[in-house]
Amino acid sequence: MGKIKCEVSYDGTNFSGFQIQPKKRTVHGELEKALLKIHKGEHVRIHPSGRTDTGVHAKGQTIHFETPFQIPLDNWKRALNTLLPGDLYVNTVEAVPESFHARYDVIEKEYRYYVWNEKEMDVFKRNYAYQFQYPLDISVMQEACRYLEGTHDFTTFSSAKATTKGSKVRTLYQASCEKRGSEIEFIFRGSGFLYNMVRIIVGAMLDVGQGRRNPLDIAKLLEKKDRRLLGETVPPQGLYLWKVTYKS
Repeated sequence: MGKIKCEVSYDGTNFSGFQIQPKKRTVHGELEKALLKIHKGEHVRIHPSGRTDTGVHAKGQTIHFETPFQIPLDNWKRALNTLLPGDLYVNTVEAVPESFHARYDVIEKEYRYYVWNEKEMDVFKRNYAYQFQYPLDISVMQEACRYLEGTHDFTTFSSAKATTKGSKVRTLYQASCEKRGSEIEFIFRGSGFLYNMVRIIVGAMLDVGQGRRNPLDIAKLLEKKDRRLLGETVPPQGLYLWKVTYKS
């Protein structure tokens, strides 16, 4: 029995999220369906680095699975991509030690979120960015991002519906935003993320950019540990799981 690690990309638009669900099209389901064909009807379970919600995309999600087959790695990649739908693609395949786990061995994750900041709607961007029509001051948003970096309790920036028990303390190594033309790119790199954390943070940053809050409010919100102090979670289509990093 060998263990295989894959990095996969997907367009989340037509998936009901990553996690397998009865009668719904999911990333997990499509990957296991392809492995079922390769293994001639034998079920092979996949393990992801984490789940993504409906409409969320991934450039670098990671999964692992165990297989009794000895197949050259290039052939694994070719076989999987032949069987997978066009909105899901295996970028890399590698053999990993028996001790490797796609979820528990993660040391850093990177998410990116894209905002299209224009008065007029662009129909071609509706599934890939959050279209936000109001003027934004990028410099105060950049200042506000700095308060998020470091180790904090992110309860205020976590969904009240989250089922995760235990500590809400996480470390962000990078929280930044840049504007290029009409596109704003947020980058968040951290030790781990709570449910809806990035989407709630981006909503708070847009409040700052509109002058509804000031940058220092972010530090105060972290201290309060109360999700009710912030507005709605921004939509999923601007969010991308960009990269998952493991110990080398």
